[in-house]
Amino acid sequence: MRVAHISDLHVLDMAGVPFTRFLNKRATGWANLRLKREHKHKTAHVGELLREIRRMEIDHVVITGDLTNLALETEFVAVKRLFERELGLSPAEVSVVPGNHDLYTRGSLVARRFVTYFSDYVVSDLPELAHALPLGPFPFVRLRGPIALIGLSSAVPRLPLVAAGVLGRGQREALARVLAHEEVRRRTPVLLLHHPPHHPERLAKAIVEGLHDAAPLVRGLALDRPAYLLHGHLHRRMRTPLAGSIVSFGATSASLEHEDPDRMAGINLYVFDDATGALSSADSRVLDSTARTFHTRTLPLTTWL
Repeated sequence: MRVAHISDLHVLDMAGVPFTRFLNKRATGWANLRLKREHKHKTAHVGELLREIRRMEIDHVVITGDLTNLALETEFVAVKRLFERELGLSPAEVSVVPGNHDLYTRGSLVARRFVTYFSDYVVSDLPELAHALPLGPFPFVRLRGPIALIGLSSAVPRLPLVAAGVLGRGQREALARVLAHEEVRRRTPVLLLHHPPHHPERLAKAIVEGLHDAAPLVRGLALDRPAYLLHGHLHRRMRTPLAGSIVSFGATSASLEHEDPDRMAGINLYVFDDATGALSSADSRVLDSTARTFHTRTLPLTTWL
């Protein structure tokens, strides 16, 4: 079972958007794009990654949030077009969870913009176990061969310059019900969320950018079998051991141009044994944007606890 993992596409599309849509938090986001991000994030890289995934004949693709930059309708439409044109897989073969940029404003939450555009990518095999969030029902579950993909939403609207996430007690309790379900217990659980399940070393950074209920999430994963958490948000590929036999894997931004090979745009690839569900390998395919080729790289070990 081969699973490809990308994250943080940050697709920008402001075509035809009136200036009145920027009289809110988007004003600071637009300034950040102009002053800092625009020259680093390249939508063309996303297309390269999607085409590479298609060539690799992957069994399932997971995308852990921040598909958009400003949660505009034009951006969600642009991302869907990229999936349909470049990836060429059905929504049943692709699982997507939201990031903080996909709920950039309260209006995007009220409009349920993420689930409106990507409802087919969050269809659950166990819908009765989900918790009703304002965004929609989470977690969703997709039973695929030896693994159970469990999609969580850690994204909530925040004040300008704050990108922290939270799952909330209701969603964590729903996750406990999911993990206890017979069909999930027969498989290796693979959790998908945008924010990393461990805090950055600096307290201030954890408050502004971290997952506020990371500790109770990890405590709730005290299982009698291995479990894996796939995340984005940090724009860095990484492997982080957590409590017991829990391991988290972070993907870098799928659009990022960077001199650091652990941050340059690429694809994480996980291979699970069909019979046992055991993770047999985890590495990455890193884009060489000059040669338009990919090279394999081991996921670096980190200890951000």
